[in-house]
Parts: sequence; C-alpha cells; structure tokens
Amino acid sequence: MPNTPTSPGPGHLLTLLQLTDSALPTGAFSHSLGLESYLDARTVHDEASFTLWLEKFIAQSLAYTDGLAVRLAHEAAGGEELARIDALVHASAVPRQIREAGVKMGARMLHVATSVFPTKELEDYREQVASGTCFGHPGIAFALGARGAGAPCADTVAAYLFSTVTSLTQNAIRGIPIGQNAGQRVLRAMHAPVLAAVEKIFALDLQDLGAAAPGLEIAQMRHEHLRARMFMS
Repeated sequence: MPNTPTSPGPGHLLTLLQLTDSALPTGAFSHSLGLESYLDARTVHDEASFTLWLEKFIAQSLAYTDGLAVRLAHEAAGGEELARIDALVHASAVPRQIREAGVKMGARMLHVATSVFPTKELEDYREQVASGTCFGHPGIAFALGARGAGAPCADTVAAYLFSTVTSLTQNAIRGIPIGQNAGQRVLRAMHAPVLAAVEKIFALDLQDLGAAAPGLEIAQMRHEHLRARMFMS
C-alpha cells in the first residue's frame, strides 16, 4: 500500500494549474494584444521573429502592466487598495481594444474564480465590479484566487505571465502560422524571459504600473482599423 502523505503538500499548485489552463473560458484565445498588427505588417512572420517579439512583449509591456498588477493585488491589504490598482491598470491601457479586452477577460476570470475558488476577497472584488467601483481585471481576479489557495506571490506572478505567453503562442500558431512543435520551442525559450520579468516585477512599485511601450500601443491602436482581423485585439 502506498504511503499516505502526512501533510497536504503544495495544494496551491493545483489551483494555479487550473487557473492557467488554456481551456479556462476567459476568451484569451480571441485576443492577440496587438500581435496581429505585427503579423499584418509582416514584422512577425515566422518562429524566430515571433520569439523575439514575445520576449520584448514580456520585458517591455507585460511586466509593467498585468504582471505588476498581479503582484500588487496579491500583496494588497484591502478593497480600497485593490480599487486603486484596478483603476490604474485600466487607465494605463491606452488603446480602446486593450481596455475592453481587460474588462471582458476580467469578468470571465472573476466569474470562474468566484465559482470554483470562492473567498471573501474575491466576493468583495466581484461586488466592487458589479457596483461600478472597479472595472475588473483578469490579473487581479487571478491573484486573489491564487492567494486564497495559499500560492506564494512569486509563483502566482510567474504562473500568470506564462499563461499569457502560452495564449499568445497558441494564437501565433494559428495566425502566422507556425507548427505545434515550433510553439513548444517558443515556450521553452520563454522560461528565462519570464523568470527575469518576475525578478524585475519585484523591484517595481505602484508608480511603475502601466509604463508605456509606445510602439506596441500604436500597433494595438492600428489593429482597430485593420481591414481583416482574426482576433479581437
């Protein structure tokens, strides 16, 4: 008979795996977060160019927006502090499609998290969103769900970053297109950039939230006017 563990072990890992699963119904598969504009311009057109784009996206944008929001939300002391983080991350999304994507995916993440991993903090945030006090953001809902499961902050940030990278890679597989094996090579290549971004995020503070990456923002705005689009953003 196998030995029975004497302690529950890292149960938070299962929560992180579920919240970062590509099958989670947040609608991430329909958003490229500006990547499609680079595909349209042929700036990104193969595995190598996508790998470079994704590395820059992590370091110059994702770390200062969603990644930092996840860390701050995980560390937040209460509803007012969360509301401030929510307002800042929403306001920092200058392109309209990106703001709308955050609200849509945030609503879905919040619904899933409160349904499957209910905590008072998640319910309070849901009420703030329902009342219009907050806009709702997937990173904040994710952070609260992960914290409720006992996930350490660094693990939570790394998991969220890599889930975003995975979603974008799946969209690149369809949009460029590149093969599934190429997608796996890209994901492996992103391990170091994600870990570097986590380290960077823990050296930032609230005033760094939403630091601009102008070239990406312009590409995201251009997406609104593309003649044909596969993705919503």
